[in-house]
Amino acid sequence: MTDVQTAHLRYPNADRDDIVENLHGHQVADPYRWLEDPTGPRTEAWSAAQDELARSWLDALPGREAVEERMRSLLSAGSVSAPAWRAGRSFFTRREPGQEFPVLYVREPDGTERVLLDVTELDPSGLTTLDSWSPSLEGNRLAYQISAGGDEESLLHVLDVATGEIIEGPIDRCRYSTISWLPGGEEYFYIRRLAPELVPDGEEQFHRRVWRHRVGADPDQDLLVHGEGLDHTYYYGTQVSRDGRWLVIEGSPGTARRDSVWIADLAEGGEVPNLRQIVDTSDGHRVDAWVERDGRLYVMTTSDAPRWRLCVADPTRPEPANWTELIAEEPDSVLEAVRWFDTGDGDPQLVVLRTRHAVSEVTLHDPATGRQIAEVPLPSTGQVTALTTVDETTDGDRDRLWIGWTDFATPPCVHAFSRRTGQTALDQQAPGVIELPAVHTQQVTYRSLDGTPVRMFLLSPTAEPDRPRPVFLTGYGGFSLSREPGYTPSALAWVAAGGVWALPSLRGGGEEGEEWHLAGMREHKQHTFDDFHAAAQHLIDEGWTTSDQLAISGGSNGGLLVGAALTQRPELYRAAVCSAPLLDMVRYEQFLLGRTWNDEYGTADDPAELGWLLSYSPYHNVADQTDYPSVLFTVFESDSRVDPNHARKMCAALQHATSAAPAKRPVLLRRETEVGHAARSVSRTVGLATDQLAFLAEATGLALD
Repeated sequence: MTDVQTAHLRYPNADRDDIVENLHGHQVADPYRWLEDPTGPRTEAWSAAQDELARSWLDALPGREAVEERMRSLLSAGSVSAPAWRAGRSFFTRREPGQEFPVLYVREPDGTERVLLDVTELDPSGLTTLDSWSPSLEGNRLAYQISAGGDEESLLHVLDVATGEIIEGPIDRCRYSTISWLPGGEEYFYIRRLAPELVPDGEEQFHRRVWRHRVGADPDQDLLVHGEGLDHTYYYGTQVSRDGRWLVIEGSPGTARRDSVWIADLAEGGEVPNLRQIVDTSDGHRVDAWVERDGRLYVMTTSDAPRWRLCVADPTRPEPANWTELIAEEPDSVLEAVRWFDTGDGDPQLVVLRTRHAVSEVTLHDPATGRQIAEVPLPSTGQVTALTTVDETTDGDRDRLWIGWTDFATPPCVHAFSRRTGQTALDQQAPGVIELPAVHTQQVTYRSLDGTPVRMFLLSPTAEPDRPRPVFLTGYGGFSLSREPGYTPSALAWVAAGGVWALPSLRGGGEEGEEWHLAGMREHKQHTFDDFHAAAQHLIDEGWTTSDQLAISGGSNGGLLVGAALTQRPELYRAAVCSAPLLDMVRYEQFLLGRTWNDEYGTADDPAELGWLLSYSPYHNVADQTDYPSVLFTVFESDSRVDPNHARKMCAALQHATSAAPAKRPVLLRRETEVGHAARSVSRTVGLATDQLAFLAEATGLALD
């Protein structure tokens, strides 16, 4: 920054309205409520001024060109996914260097490949993303879902695989829909919301239903299968057994980690199946159920097993009383997935994926007894992203298990395990040739405030601390989601410049099972923040960094983490990037998908739960005349999950309250339009990462050049 640039750094004026509400005896101030309205004249003027301020600061940061080039180079590695097999055809995605998005391919039985779907051909602007895809059992049709501008409002289409011709679509209101094909490829079960005019105002994003659809028919005439009379926030998933006999539906209210499961025997006849409930959400357990190729009902559950176990049952007698445990819970790993592996020799096996402290492990088991038979060698300390085998109608390759793979320094690639040789070998690597920086990866253990041991991944230029270095500390800690090793170009760019990157497995996540999740949600949410503060202190105590060199970053629920961290311990952190964050925990339920998260956080409608929320809500814990860290809020105007008003209100509150000089510790708001909460193009990824890394590097003294 030049003296001229910093001398003119002034925050835009933000009115402080006198809004104070009495909520269950709490006097709750909300001076920036007017910023909840994105189209209000005051908000538009304030946002435009923030845009100008942010760009004037970010565009002048040193090292921008270097980090932009490095990010572009690292992302040019591309990616390739494990194949999904259907009747001799395999379907997979690959992103070549220079491509903005992965492209969906089909490989024919003779080995020839061709492009099946490229969203950049559908929309050269780069605003359309491929949300999901599912080939029919015969491999002759493909259902796919796309959305535009980041809104995640998936439009469902079906195409003919042989010709590429669109058979039907778009079918709207299919956000977060599974597609479960029936044999023959003429029908499938899917999820679609009710039409807006059929639901109360403000509930248009809810009221999902399970439907049975015939390809080419009017979707408004689809057969209603399930969902009437249940909570309007229910999400559903569907699975049909390979023989087409059994339909399994799973559902949960919002993002609550407690499931209901229903099963129907489609052989009974009738287009609308007769569903039989197996599990109810009142049981308080998580359940994943399906009917496998041996005709048994397989049930992965946290019932009596917070780290999950596998049970089996006769699908005609599917109730929990009839479950038999096949693979027991392990005390220090989490059961993640089970796959059927039949080589055609009459000796089928089960492929079992576990994570041990967030690191993937794969084993083979006897489906009759559950006994472990063998371990599947994996390339390194990393993450299995997919496990696939050929289907029973495919000739050849029955011996192979395809493994989607990545780690912190390995772009998404595919390995193949042979049961015959017991060896795992690289099958397809990411297509780009890149130069990776020298990185030491390790997992360390530290103690949180209450003595709980917490594990943390470290990426660094040296194996041991040689001097205090700028540290980039990030985390998530929510919704039972696990942060596992995965290719992270921003981490590699930071380490290449001489910094250290750290990722702790915070309570609230799923890295250590459901008890770990429960220990960081609702009234226990402070544990998540304590784990994060303790990670920062450990890095300082071990000599990796100092408070003046410590940067933090997180998005979505991780943005809440960062907001709580900087308001609870402003002296501990030098700079923060807070992306698409939840920050007003009193009113979060009133916007977008917020009401689906109250099982995770609690609700302001309940007096006790409001107390939990107010204790850490970042917006309500901003204190006047506090020397806050440098903060960059990054928000996306098409975000349909977390409303950008959280960041607007928090930015205004911090700009008003901080005692730090704007030129020394700025508080900035970076906005993007026509992009949302999830997928984005490579160019947009590079632009965002460049601003974030340059901002944190300037604050912590990391030279990016």
